Amino acid sequence: SKTCTVLQCFEPPRCLRLVISAKMPVPVPKKKGAAPKAKKVVLKFTIDCQSPVEDGIMDVGSFEKFLHDKIKVNGKAGNLGEAIVISRDKTKINVTAETAFSKRYLKYLTKKYLKKHSLRDWLRVVSSNKTTFELRYFNIHENEEEEAEE
Repeated sequence: SKTCTVLQCFEPPRCLRLVISAKMPVPVPKKKGAAPKAKKVVLKFTIDCQSPVEDGIMDVGSFEKFLHDKIKVNGKAGNLGEAIVISRDKTKINVTAETAFSKRYLKYLTKKYLKKHSLRDWLRVVSSNKTTFELRYFNIHENEEEEAEE
């Protein structure tokens, strides 16, 4: 048999060709039949603005409009379509999403709204359960009592 050197021949020897072809993955034929369809995941989030609205420092309508304008779907703001629905019940805002949507993004937008309206110094966004945020005042009175005791 003929021996090859790197300069003479660019083909790998026969023994290497067999090893390379033995490691190639073999395509598996797909099963015929109906694939199970994935269920549509509907995410529902609630933002409770009760205390600032009752005190008259915040308007739920302007917050709802802010969310309509700022929420991005597929990289475009204000393009909600039927994928995301924002509704209002007196002092609560409900966001229903049929696409991928994170609770963290909703918290980010809420903080952005509070900062825009100079309310971030008095209000904070707290998660009261898995699907609900609540706007609460910072506990300034507790801090004053602690300083008076010291």
